[in-house]
Order: sequence, then structure tokens, then C-alpha cells
Amino acid sequence: MAVRNRARFNDDSILARYFGRSSNYTDIPNNLFAEYNVKKGLRNEDGTGVRIGLTRISDVIGYTTDEQGRVIPCEGDLLYRGYSIRDLLKNRQKNYGFEETCFLLLFGYLPDHEEFENFKQCLALRYELPESFLANELLLKPARNLMNKLQSSVLSLYNYDETPDETDVYQNLLKGINLIAKFPALGCYAYYTKVHSFDRSSLIIHYPRRDYSIAENILYMLRPDGKFTDHEANLLDAILLIHADHGGGNNSTFTNVVVGSTGTDIYSALSASIGSLKGPKHGGANISVSRMMQQVIADLDYTADKDQIRKIVNSILDHNYYDYSGLIYGFGHAVYTLSDPRAELLRKLCRNLAEEQGCMYKFTFYKLFEDTVREVVQERKGLVFPSNVDFYSGLAYRMLGIPEELFTPLFATARVAGWVAHNLENKLYDGKIMRPATKYVGDKQDFVPMEQRR
Repeated sequence: MAVRNRARFNDDSILARYFGRSSNYTDIPNNLFAEYNVKKGLRNEDGTGVRIGLTRISDVIGYTTDEQGRVIPCEGDLLYRGYSIRDLLKNRQKNYGFEETCFLLLFGYLPDHEEFENFKQCLALRYELPESFLANELLLKPARNLMNKLQSSVLSLYNYDETPDETDVYQNLLKGINLIAKFPALGCYAYYTKVHSFDRSSLIIHYPRRDYSIAENILYMLRPDGKFTDHEANLLDAILLIHADHGGGNNSTFTNVVVGSTGTDIYSALSASIGSLKGPKHGGANISVSRMMQQVIADLDYTADKDQIRKIVNSILDHNYYDYSGLIYGFGHAVYTLSDPRAELLRKLCRNLAEEQGCMYKFTFYKLFEDTVREVVQERKGLVFPSNVDFYSGLAYRMLGIPEELFTPLFATARVAGWVAHNLENKLYDGKIMRPATKYVGDKQDFVPMEQRR
């Protein structure tokens, strides 16, 4: 077989020329979006989201509206089946708050003691991966990106299911619970497979313990000695709880419902959600925050005062620092206006763990940075600019010794509960394939035979 000489045939150069010549990649004028009432990013003119469905699962409260429909900022709250996450977090069972939240999201009510113990047992019995899965799907197929590996692993579990294409509501519930239980092992094993294969680090495999909660098992499987404190497990359990769902309109949940509405298997639907969550504008934002803060700390040190931080913040806003985007990662939100309740809760928990670990200087720096950002943005733009969940989740993960590569996979480990709940709800109460419309604004063309084309 002849081998192309790339010096004579440059595919990239030729394709770039074709792309540059095409008139189909010119801008679509903004006025056309207004003319045809098309909402960019499914956002209304006031920044609120276009309604794409109804749900009883969770409610993201970031503002109210007056009689004219105008947005009125308010303190944020997040409700799971009508319960505030503040109450759920405050009254949770020790290190099992995430499991109780999973029950609430899936079944619609808070369990009594017997129901909760039974549900915990149902999850624990499903912690371990199928026989040969670890060897064949993970150890023999390492991946550099853990979200991609998580995505492919979920698809691979399809092949270990005797009835993968049974997609009625009850079967999807069973398969969903099985996946919730297995995500911690998938993420932890994918991480160790990656660092062993590509970074030449030790391969450590701890099999999950049925007497541990999901949060406890994650720490146990990640740490070489398998040890952790109650405060550490408490913080990770809280992170999982507050990430478990965030309404039906966030990108990954919407993706899950769109794909699931076709009648496909739950493995395909959840795999699509993982691909969505990977994006830096969605779940991957926690890594953007972490990297920005590590750069700030490297340049200023934890001992920096407010004036030094103000200079950095102004430089970021002036496109003169970090990635020159002008974005301060970890601040602002599409729905929350005055405060993100998840950030408020995580701030308190991070402080508690910082005190236990003797590293209050880290928490103090983050808090000073947060206060300074809000102050500078208020002065420059007249806006309330609260921190969001990603700002403190990065600090929390670092205090727990969790590698940056696992930040977003752990987000997915929590959010799969919400994805499954919305998948079931859509099948129960909607059932139609999601099929929105677009408006063609290109020109009509007359066909030209190839010999006449120039």
C-alpha cells in the first residue's frame, strides 16, 4: 500500500484552505436572533433560562420576579424535593448525607430508619465492579483524561448488563442505583490506572468496603493507607450532597433528558451527561478555579494583604493576569444573584477542616480573596458578585488531598443521582422525544455540475 508523503500532500493545509473559502462559516448577524425570537444559549434577554420542562425534583432559587416579570435579586437556596439543602446538610446521618439525598431524589420523600438502612445496603451490595471489569476495561485500557475514561467505562458497563436495553422506569431505576454505587470505584480506579500507566506511579487498588459510606469509600480507595478522619469524610459527604442535583436546566442534566427521551439505554444517556459535565463552562469549572488560585498563591503567597490581592483582582479584570480572559473563576452564576447557598455551606465546612488540619492560613487567604473580589467588582461595575460552589470546592478537595484530575469525576459521582432522577421523571410525565426547532437563515442555491464549478 502506498504511503502518502506529507511533505507533498499536507492534509491540514488543504482542509484549512477549504474551510477559509467556505461562506457557510461566516457570522450569523445578531439582529436575526432577535428577529426570529431565537434565544442564544437558551437564555432570555434578562439572563434567565428559557423554560424547557417541568420538574418536582429540585428548585434553584436565585431571584424572584415582580408583577411585570422583572428579576429581583435574592439570597440563594437549593431545594431537593422541597427541602432546603441547608436543612438536609444540618440534619444528615453521619457521613451518609449523600445516600439519604439519593433516596430523596429518586423516591421523592425522606426515608424512615428501616427504609434508609435497606437503601444503604442496596448501594453497598453494588459497590464492586463486575468480575473482570477492572482488568479488562480499566487496567488494560488506561486513559490520560479521567472524564473521558469515566464516560467510556459507563458505556462499557452496558456490556455487563444482561438486559441493558430494558428502559422502562423501574428498570432504569435499578440500573441507575447500580451506577450510583459504582461511580466511586470507576473514578478512583481510573485515576490509579492513569498515574500508573502514564506517570509511572504505584498502582494501588483498595476494594470498596460495604461498611463504609460512599464518601468514606472514596477516601479509603484513594489513599495508600486507606485512612481518613471523620471531619474529612464529613466534608466530602457534604460536597457530594450539594452537588447531587441542580435543577433540570443545567447543561448535563438537560443533556441526559434529551438523550434519554429518545428511548435509548441509560448508559448512553449518562455517558452523554458526563461529556457535558467535562466542559470548562460546566463541571470543569472547578479545575479552572483551582488553577487560577494556585497561580495567585504562587505569586503572592498566603501572607498577602488586601492591597496586594486588590492589584491581582484588578489585573484579572483588565485582562492582564492569569489567562487574560478577564474572568475571575469561581464567582458569579447564571441563576444565583446575591449568594450561592452551596458556597456558603462549603465555606463553613472548609473552615472547620482547616482548623482541624492546622492550616487556617489557607482558609483565611481564600476568604480574603473572596471578600476582595466582591468589593472590587462592586466598585468597578456596581454589581453583587458572589462566589459560587466551585470557589470553595477546589479548596475543599485540596485539603482532602484529592488530585486535581479527580475534581470533575467526583462532581459526576455526585450528580449521577440527579441525572437518574430526572431521567425517570421525564419518562413518567413527559415521554416525548425532545425535538426543538431552528430557523434556516442561509441562501438557497442552484445546483452546479462539477465540471462547471470554479
